[in-house]
Amino acid sequence: MNAFSRRGACPALSAPMQTGDGLLVRLNPVAGALTPKLLIELAESAQRHGNGVMEVTARGSLQIRGLTAESAALLAAEVDALGIAVRTGVPVETGPLAGIDPQEIADPRPLAERIRMAIEEAGLAPRLGPKVSVVVDGGGQLTMDAVTADVRLKAERADNVIVWSVSVAGDGRNAKVLATVDADAARDIAVATLRMVAEKGREAHARDLSERQLISLAGWHSVAPPSVLQDISPTRGEIAHSRSPSPISNAETAEPTSAFARAAPPAGLPISPLVGEMSGRTEGGASPKPIGLFPLADGTFTLGIGLPYGSMPADKIISLAQSALALGTTEIRLAPGRALLFVDQPDVACTSLQQTAAALGFVTSPTDPRTRIAACPGTPACASGRIATRDIAETIATENADILDFTLHISGCAKGCAHPGPAALTIVGGENGAGLVVNATAKALPAGYRPGYDAARGFSRVAATIRSTRYRGETAAACLTRLGAAAIAETYRQAQTKNRK
Repeated sequence: MNAFSRRGACPALSAPMQTGDGLLVRLNPVAGALTPKLLIELAESAQRHGNGVMEVTARGSLQIRGLTAESAALLAAEVDALGIAVRTGVPVETGPLAGIDPQEIADPRPLAERIRMAIEEAGLAPRLGPKVSVVVDGGGQLTMDAVTADVRLKAERADNVIVWSVSVAGDGRNAKVLATVDADAARDIAVATLRMVAEKGREAHARDLSERQLISLAGWHSVAPPSVLQDISPTRGEIAHSRSPSPISNAETAEPTSAFARAAPPAGLPISPLVGEMSGRTEGGASPKPIGLFPLADGTFTLGIGLPYGSMPADKIISLAQSALALGTTEIRLAPGRALLFVDQPDVACTSLQQTAAALGFVTSPTDPRTRIAACPGTPACASGRIATRDIAETIATENADILDFTLHISGCAKGCAHPGPAALTIVGGENGAGLVVNATAKALPAGYRPGYDAARGFSRVAATIRSTRYRGETAAACLTRLGAAAIAETYRQAQTKNRK
């Protein structure tokens, strides 16, 4: 077992990744779900072999933290003994309600399985980097619009026929659309795209493909049979593209086109507010949070319950799963957006389970301010952390819920594990204390510092400035943009002095 796989790789059971609090493993059940009993047994295994912390990631994977090389091997053996088959190879992801959502346009699972088989038959997995992924989105109440992928396939209806919009290199808002085709052609374009990426090496992604290659992919389905797919590569000759205009022909100079429509919320049910960030944000496209009630076709519901900051002690997950088991729950799905979905629940059971979850400290409302904060374990849980991220996050969420209409990232160090992309504001731990980064990633140079123990107070001063200066109807995110990075940083940095006057 490679117990110290490099950062940036996917920390699967067979290759844990070293983090500040020990080794980390990540797993996705092949079945797409766990029974309450299996989740309980998995959480008990996490308690025995790790530090008792479990996570659901932004992409809907389950993580177990605080392992050693020896305990990771024991955990893997127990997962195998439980009969939990986990996915390996290139991730081909579907929505958390795939196959059971009455509002979805098409069940994405059959097409996703065909793509997995084609990738395996082509031998592409060893040639692609660990972060290369495919999304197959059938639409519905919980879309995959917020998930970034190298290849995206989204179901659409055209003249009572289901077709698939194929796009690359982005989320549902900014991916470049290649074509809208039937399922067979969508599969072939997806595999052709991955072949081109593989030719560029294991560090490559679809964003590295040239405009010429993208035009080839956009036009091949109308001029070439699937049999030529095995010859698609930058070195073996690109497929001649169509003379007709391509939706990505101006990809390098124009704003990316998106074919993804936001799913309509279920009537009468709580839906999260739309994502609003500072201008220039690169966070994933807005889509409903997987928290709250989602109706199924047979009069039952799926109940989405979030993990605050994507993390929860295993004993609390055990308690929640035990309650679900007592209420007759048979299936729990992992959802992108750091949540668990309790499937096929009568409304009475949903109410009881939601109350239990709230008492345990889980997130039960899509408007909970904790859903706007990305926070890694920080100190004392992580040896790499310089600030107590979760304490800071809890204070900010309690005191400033009214202005959190943007993503706040609180990172224990500059690695930025909890939110690799840019955020409107980032509080990051470092040698000089808690730095504030504006509209960038945790790796950027902070515009101002204050002591780590006082970071929440500094943010509160920024929040007060937003309240006092924003215009009627203006979002906090827009106000931050108008104020500018220098003014925000100055307010954050001087908060302690001003509060003492």
